[in-house]
Parts: sequence; structure tokens; C-alpha cells
Amino acid sequence: MIGGTCATISWLTAPGRIRSAMSTNFIRFGELDNRPSERVVRLQEAFKRSGTNVEVPTDIQRALWSKFLVVTAFGGVGAVTRAPIGVTRTLPETRRMLEQCMEEVLAVANARGVAMFDNAVAESMSILDSVGGNATASLQRDIADGRPTELDYWNGAVVRLGREVSVATPVHSFIVRSLLPLHLQALGKLTFPT
Repeated sequence: MIGGTCATISWLTAPGRIRSAMSTNFIRFGELDNRPSERVVRLQEAFKRSGTNVEVPTDIQRALWSKFLVVTAFGGVGAVTRAPIGVTRTLPETRRMLEQCMEEVLAVANARGVAMFDNAVAESMSILDSVGGNATASLQRDIADGRPTELDYWNGAVVRLGREVSVATPVHSFIVRSLLPLHLQALGKLTFPT
């Protein structure tokens, strides 16, 4: 198995039809131990032939955690506030919440031995600052639409992974506790009174 990540803000508009809200979509992958391999080179060449923006980062663990840092903040804060990124990144209170989410993920990654860049939060905020103002994350859309979510794998994972290395994650914990009733309802594990 190789590690991989991609970036896109897109959604299904009809069966077989996807609308993208980003001008730059990409795929990044590599061996989990960062060693060069023939299969990674072959896969990279196949993606390039298809016209896909593809990269093999020097540190796939850093690439995975860098994406995790962005999506957990973007999705979690968006789902709790029910506001698009153009609002959450503009209001000082919710912008700070985005930054705090990222700082928690950075602290967890560092405690787990991932070689993150010191400017990871600033770089991630610049990514969110470049996204169209009406953009929302899949977690936020799923919560709003009453569908099962990635809550356990995004913000919930930050809390679990932080606990394993004794790193406090209060903002992510707040997000998980706030969204848990809607998440459980979507899974059919909780019924709201009528």
C-alpha cells in the first residue's frame, strides 16, 4: 500500500457529473517510508498521461498530515458554524477557531514524530484564503443534509490521536461533541423526539 491524498472541492450534480469549485486539483502519493519505488513512478506517469496534476512529495507523512490539518479545520468549523469558508475566514472569532484547529493538529503531528513545517498553519490558512468564498467541506454538507459523515475520521481522529500522545485538543473535542447528535442521527443510532 502507498499513502496518498488529493485536493478538490467538488460535488455530484447528477449521476456521472461532478462540478469542481477549485481551479487547482491535485493528487499526491508515495511510499509510506518515502523510499523511491518503481510502482510509484509508474503510477505517477499514468496520472501525468491522463492530464492529472500529480506529485510525489519527499515526505508523504507530512503531506497526509498537512491535508488533515486543513480538512479537519475547514470541515469542523464549517459544520459547527454552518457558514461557508468566506464567512469563517473573515470573522476574527471563527478565523481564530480555524487556526486553533490547525494548531491542535500540528501539535499532535509533531508529538507523533511527523516532521511538519513550522509555518504549516500559516500556509494552510493561505490555502483557505484562496478558496472561493461559498465553498464548504463534505463534512459540513453531510451534516446539513442529514447524511453520515467523516466526523469520526476527521475531528474525532484528532481527539483520539491527541489523547494517545497526551496532547490536548479542546477545539476538536468541542466540534465532535457539538456535531455528535446529528452524526448519530444520520447513522440511525439516535432518534430525535418529534
